[in-house]
Amino acid sequence: MRDGVFGKRYGEVLLVTAGNSGVQATVYNTFPLNDCPADLWDTLDAKAIAEENGAAAALLNGPRYWLMSSIGKVGPDSLERKAFGGLEMILQATVQLSSMNPSPYQVNRVDRKAVFVFDAGRQIYELIDPDGKRWVMQTFSQTVDRTLSLADLPGLATRLSLPPGWRYEARTPTTPLRVDTTGRHACVTQDDLANSYSLVEV
Repeated sequence: MRDGVFGKRYGEVLLVTAGNSGVQATVYNTFPLNDCPADLWDTLDAKAIAEENGAAAALLNGPRYWLMSSIGKVGPDSLERKAFGGLEMILQATVQLSSMNPSPYQVNRVDRKAVFVFDAGRQIYELIDPDGKRWVMQTFSQTVDRTLSLADLPGLATRLSLPPGWRYEARTPTTPLRVDTTGRHACVTQDDLANSYSLVEV
């Protein structure tokens, strides 16, 4: 388990391919190798990355900031590394995408074999869907709004274009919240500011 990840900055490159089973992406992440330095991240060329890696497309996902306190991973000790524009990354997951360019509030299935722990006493931010299921924000993003900060998250409801029946809430749990997807695919969605949420299974 890696502790102390709250607020850590990272970026991702998703290499997208389309096959018989649908649209899939391999996810490369700068964490924990580096903090996604802006001078390198801002020069990444998605089209060139896709061509260099034989992908149908490359998606640049970041910069982003973790909102959980700890992350645990199940899998091999040594993971594939790859450099994009001089930015070192690790292969962390594969994603079944809902489309080549997923829309907000659509569900994507992620094979990440991870446990996210949100500490008691620290505010969390959730989407509640029409079925009453909770989706906890795992990372906030500066992809859409480069100035978005942690201080903006409690009042984010006024900025989101939520689908009918959805709502956004901030709350402070009194016990730790665990999202354990070591034995199943994670269900992940994004809002229209590209913040990412994981379904909380009960």
